[in-house]
Amino acid sequence: MPMTQEPQSIISNKAPEPVGLYPHARRVGNLLFLSGVGPRERGTKAIPGVELDDAGNITVYDIEKQCHSVFNNVKNILEESGASWNDLIDVTVFLTNMKDDFPVYNKLWAQYFAENPPCRTTIEINCLPTPIAIELKCIAQLK
Repeated sequence: MPMTQEPQSIISNKAPEPVGLYPHARRVGNLLFLSGVGPRERGTKAIPGVELDDAGNITVYDIEKQCHSVFNNVKNILEESGASWNDLIDVTVFLTNMKDDFPVYNKLWAQYFAENPPCRTTIEINCLPTPIAIELKCIAQLK
């Protein structure tokens, strides 16, 4: 019987700190499963393109800045895990405002994945754990 490799948890030194008890990614065999990745930046609770009022409510946000930041965070986690952007095979995208944000996100997606895009599912949800407008859940194949 072949030996199976134990799942390996991965914590990135470049991605934002998790908001709960979970790794940035988990490797099982040749598959890499990323936890939900948002646009926050490491070492700060600030979110690119987001302004909050004193009560913590979103007053202004820029979906384009958030998309660039979340894609960068995913790329960093992939690279620190031994994978690359081109190794993504499936991405689930959570948006909090499909009507207003989908056109911008979809345009940027086409730029980032101009060749050989992964499978994609985009879902609108009413909120995320922090005041962000987009989060990605990704699966990659390690080569």
